[in-house]
Amino acid sequence: MGRPAPQRRGLDRDELSAPAAAPDDGAGRVRLRFLPDGADVRVPSGTPVFDAASWNGIAIDSTCGGHGTCKKCKVRIVSGDVPVGPLDPRAFSAQELREGWRLACRAGARGDLVVEVPPLQTRPKAALAGVGRHVILRPSVQKRHLVLEEPTLEDQRSDVQRVLDGLDDLEPTISIELVRQLGGVLRRANFDVTAVVCDEELIDVEPGDTTARRFAIAFDLGTTTVVATLLDLDSGQPAVVRSILNHQQPYGADVITRISATMMDEQALPALRERAHETLAQLTLEVCEEGGVDPREVYEITVCGNTTMMHLALGIDPEPLSMAPFTVSTHSMPPINAREFGIEIHPRAPAFVFPSLGAYVGGDIVAGMLATGLTRDRRLRLFIDVGTNSEIALGSSERVLATAAPAGPAFEAAQIKCGMRAADGAIESLKIDDDSIELAVIGDAEPAGICGSGLVDAVAELVRCGLLDHSGRFIPDEEAAESHPGLAERLTAIGKERVFVLHWRGAGDPESSVFLSQRDVRELQFAKASIATGWNILLRELGVEPGDIAQVLLAGSFGSYLTPLSAVRIGLVPKLALPRIVSAGNVAGEGAKIAALSLRERAEAYSILREVEYVELSGRADFNDLFIDQLAFPG
Repeated sequence: MGRPAPQRRGLDRDELSAPAAAPDDGAGRVRLRFLPDGADVRVPSGTPVFDAASWNGIAIDSTCGGHGTCKKCKVRIVSGDVPVGPLDPRAFSAQELREGWRLACRAGARGDLVVEVPPLQTRPKAALAGVGRHVILRPSVQKRHLVLEEPTLEDQRSDVQRVLDGLDDLEPTISIELVRQLGGVLRRANFDVTAVVCDEELIDVEPGDTTARRFAIAFDLGTTTVVATLLDLDSGQPAVVRSILNHQQPYGADVITRISATMMDEQALPALRERAHETLAQLTLEVCEEGGVDPREVYEITVCGNTTMMHLALGIDPEPLSMAPFTVSTHSMPPINAREFGIEIHPRAPAFVFPSLGAYVGGDIVAGMLATGLTRDRRLRLFIDVGTNSEIALGSSERVLATAAPAGPAFEAAQIKCGMRAADGAIESLKIDDDSIELAVIGDAEPAGICGSGLVDAVAELVRCGLLDHSGRFIPDEEAAESHPGLAERLTAIGKERVFVLHWRGAGDPESSVFLSQRDVRELQFAKASIATGWNILLRELGVEPGDIAQVLLAGSFGSYLTPLSAVRIGLVPKLALPRIVSAGNVAGEGAKIAALSLRERAEAYSILREVEYVELSGRADFNDLFIDQLAFPG
């Protein structure tokens, strides 16, 4: 980053096969061909392969944004020379290094290269639906079929007034853009038209009777995954639901990494905004094509997402979100058009953006509270959206508190040695008995790694069977051999670090296998302790006990696949009867749908903003002591 994006240029075979000069870093340009799509680019000598790909829209898997910490940006150098770097042996076996595998973010292109990029899982396993409520169908978008009297010498009302008189129960505003078109539409249609009103604006007048065709799209703009739901506003039913990986992924897996990118490179903010727009535009085309809907028949969008995602998508500087006192530009966005999100639907379609409670309790959590009715229920309920930044809310119709706990990337498996996204080949759950391990793998494929839900299950099972003690330390080998002889060989070491092998590969070589390391366990301990500290502080503030909680809602894609028993065993949630712990699914997306279907519920979203009290954890005197207390696994 920090350099203008190079232009692509085709390479002929002679150019590619000719020996490259050895220019000094940055003194000349080198050529890269990316396989399998064949894209050819020219970049300054010394540019990391990761940056060269990112500049040209070629997605290479990464969760750290190219800073060399996640070791997931794996590429193979097919032609050309890239020396083995100091980090490469930590990511690849000796055989893989000989085959040309390198970390893209540390592979400087100092000569012409042909680079093979493994396919990126662009549609990770995600929760597309969640706990919701029945609502009274009263969308913002309304259509009225009007058969108007044609003008005469006796009736010289303006075209605008004629339409407004036909909408005698509404008083919408009208834009100059529509005024320019109105006269021609009325006369071509012989004054038989349909008025399209969105909230308080007349956004179109269409020829004939089109009242049966009105649509909206509800977006959940997540840091990792973006979900779009095409809604038929006439019936109130979802027509199509699709999800894809957020195209901002090359800039990092979490919001802090993406904010850091904007602070280090002035071109990163417009680039991140463009990537968000590409993601939303692709989903819009997909849901419209699958649903057989003309994009111009989509008259409104609703969007929820965390505060950073909203800032990046709208081109607002997110830097103040990352440092005390953690201020947002605005909690409620001014009226904006869908075009501000790079979406080509009806040209005057507005966008409803969920308000945020704070820098780290954003519109996605407000949408989740709306969907679950957290502020309306007499029962005391605990809402946890588990992720890199975990949002927590606790309360009832009497009072609701909310906070954000910096859990880190463990639940996304970003800093886990064998961690991966919830894609084919990821271990998503497991069961350990005295002699064996039963794995559940996404796609019924050969295990390639472990995702967040599998990580929680693995640690919970190891604690249950006693291979991990309650401090989070693997027990000594001699104890394992005595208590679990069938599993003892899985408890081994890679270098000086102890590991537990979940799936053997590479002729029994632990380093080539899928394993859980001692550091992985510590990462999960820190993450779960941060969340548990958050909800314990909220319990103190409300003056209630864990047993008073009637229901725990685990929200988000990760919460959907988390085993409640495992969450209790590691201390992520209070120790309650399992029926009280509910996987709520994508409640943020449900909230976005509800807002598209009901103006009354949309007003409730703003009520949540006024009613919910935000509790800032930073600087609290009791945080550190509580955090240390929560590190151990429950006895």
